[in-house]
Amino acid sequence: MIIRNTLPFILLFCSSFLFSQEKKRYKIHTVAFYNLENLFDTQDDPITFDDDRTPEGKDHWTQEVYQNKVKNMAKVISEIGVDIAKNPPALLGVAEIENRKVLEALTNEAVLLPKDYGIVHYDSPDRRGIDVAFLYQKALFKPKNTSVHELAIYDNTTAKRVYTRDQLLVSGYLDGDLIHIIVNHWPSRRGGEARSRYKREKAAQLNKKIIDSLFAIDPYAKIITMGDLNDDPYNASIKKVLRTKSNKKEVPIKGLYNPMEKLARKGIGSLAWRDSWNLFDQIIISKELLENNYDSYRYYQAGVFNKRYLSTPSGKYKGYPFRSYANGVYTGGYSDHFPVYIYLIKEKR
Repeated sequence: MIIRNTLPFILLFCSSFLFSQEKKRYKIHTVAFYNLENLFDTQDDPITFDDDRTPEGKDHWTQEVYQNKVKNMAKVISEIGVDIAKNPPALLGVAEIENRKVLEALTNEAVLLPKDYGIVHYDSPDRRGIDVAFLYQKALFKPKNTSVHELAIYDNTTAKRVYTRDQLLVSGYLDGDLIHIIVNHWPSRRGGEARSRYKREKAAQLNKKIIDSLFAIDPYAKIITMGDLNDDPYNASIKKVLRTKSNKKEVPIKGLYNPMEKLARKGIGSLAWRDSWNLFDQIIISKELLENNYDSYRYYQAGVFNKRYLSTPSGKYKGYPFRSYANGVYTGGYSDHFPVYIYLIKEKR
């Protein structure tokens, strides 16, 4: 049986105590990512395979269940980062959402409505009908450009197209700072990690292409690429294709730092499988966000948001993320992933 890891709480408490002595000098914002575990509405989409998530489908996805799921997701989002930033995420990437309608329902929940979240969403060609999206507090972030980038991959055996999620690029201003955010949901490990590895490496190549295009315009660009990568921080898609570093001092110009790698090596994860943790949900940042000059936003800290209520309370899967649907029934839980986050800080003037 897996044991819930409390180390993130200890690290957060210690760093929060130290930082609290000077935090009045800084503006603090949370950037987060959350896989919402199949946030579908109840209507049948004739184009995608969503029949199960309807009232008549095998999941018995009724309006009551859907509304409870949305409420639970909103509760979690409203609490991410508030310990230090005193505010829910300024910037939030999400995955496994069906359409814009579910995002509107989510942002209109009572706990999130006062934050006036904007939505950036495009329908992707994914066969299951799930997309990625980007939410932002309108008072804090002003989008400049948005675009989607298609991931064209083909089955190694049949040569048929594998329809999966696009990668979403949003560029905009956070309190005057130009920041580029890429939201990802890379192909799953279905069929086995080794057999499906090439798909995630293709996704990483597309991600690298987007990042390199931003660096070609500005080598000092502030870039945040985030998402459910379906790989751990030390897998080839991330270490060899994106060429991430886990040591800040080793990050070159136009390079990437992955704060999640150190967490993963300590056994901290965002999802559990077969009595072990994986950290598939990651936030990776460019070198410019590591500089020590805080007259603009810089990276401060990363973490996994794993409050106790987000873990399965008992049974065989005690300590695993408390998913919303299991064993053929709605559980009243949240997601099979924990959210991940980073803090950005900037000196007040």
